[in-house]
Amino acid sequence: MRILAISNTSLTSLFITLATFTVNAQVANINIKQDIKFEQLLNERRKNTISPPTDENYQIQIYSGDSQKAKLTLNEFRQEFKDVDATIFFFTPNYKVWVGNYSSRIEAERNLVNIRKRYSNVHLIKPKK
Repeated sequence: MRILAISNTSLTSLFITLATFTVNAQVANINIKQDIKFEQLLNERRKNTISPPTDENYQIQIYSGDSQKAKLTLNEFRQEFKDVDATIFFFTPNYKVWVGNYSSRIEAERNLVNIRKRYSNVHLIKPKK
């Protein structure tokens, strides 16, 4: 019994000793050096990822797909229809080209007829809030 008593005393004192130690975390300063091109890419991305309009106006979607084709479609549209507003929006995973900003559905449908003559897959949309 005497051997167990010494072991219990030793374990108790070891436990009390370990419990009284304070824990110190390592403190370090981190310096991040990033390439200038990274910030340029982020700015380009921000330009292309403008949030869609939240007003009650109608728009016409003339393209949905990859980025390069969306840019080509936007440029072609701007050359043919110089008086109509057009922009690209990014909705994962597609880029969408939306044109016009029509206050009434009738006005949007009139322009939809003219645009459909040039672009085959067009949709009349009303962006949600």
